[in-house]
Amino acid sequence: MDLGIKGRVAFVAASSKGLGRAAAEALAADGVRLALCSRQAEKLTETAEQIRARWGVDVFAEPVDVTDFKAVTTFFGKVREKFGNIDICVANAGGPPAGTFESFSLDDWREAFEGSFMSTLHMIREVLPGMRSQRWGRIVTITSISVKQSIDGLILSNAIRASVVGLLKSLVREYGSDNVLFNNVCPGATATDRLLNVAANRAAQQGTTREEVLENMGAQIPLGRVGQPEEFGPLVAFLCSERAAYITGTSTAIDGGEVRGA
Repeated sequence: MDLGIKGRVAFVAASSKGLGRAAAEALAADGVRLALCSRQAEKLTETAEQIRARWGVDVFAEPVDVTDFKAVTTFFGKVREKFGNIDICVANAGGPPAGTFESFSLDDWREAFEGSFMSTLHMIREVLPGMRSQRWGRIVTITSISVKQSIDGLILSNAIRASVVGLLKSLVREYGSDNVLFNNVCPGATATDRLLNVAANRAAQQGTTREEVLENMGAQIPLGRVGQPEEFGPLVAFLCSERAAYITGTSTAIDGGEVRGA
């Protein structure tokens, strides 16, 4: 399917690996020019080179911590100098740590809020004026199924990621007439480095193997397995496309059927 976005410019945050990279790869496959950032400079450079070589698209990549708002603003200025307006923004950041209510201090809550909510807000503030001026834009956030169904032991994610959904729902009402679309993508258990590390830690605690832990995780999912990053990217690319021109304000789970509600 031709998504109709060849030559568009997309910013993808936290894109050196995992779900961010999967989104970047899927956009590049349709000819989108990319601006990528990540805290991991070496891995980011490697990812950018591989995407250029594979898809033949322009890629601008620079290490940035998305919680450093001054650095983010500087980065976006460089992107606009190179590409002009940014058409697509995929807001992404590392998830808050696991734990229970009593295990976190107020500073932990503030840090999680800065990382998961304020970073997203800042990215949107950077790209929205240009999208409004050209009357075309796509903003997609990578959240979690925790916005639909709370996950035990992830109270920070359950609470703060839901605020991102509330933000986008409000923006839909304010900027729909500008042809700027806002959608959330909500991944379930996906075999990223983060999940593999979680599985390895559980395996060490339980005296088993990482593979057995992943198999047990998958057994709780209707499709019987955890997802793969390459299965995630095409959904993001579709929501950023001309083919999704009447889709906005949604929170779409990509979770193998794990969420029990609508």
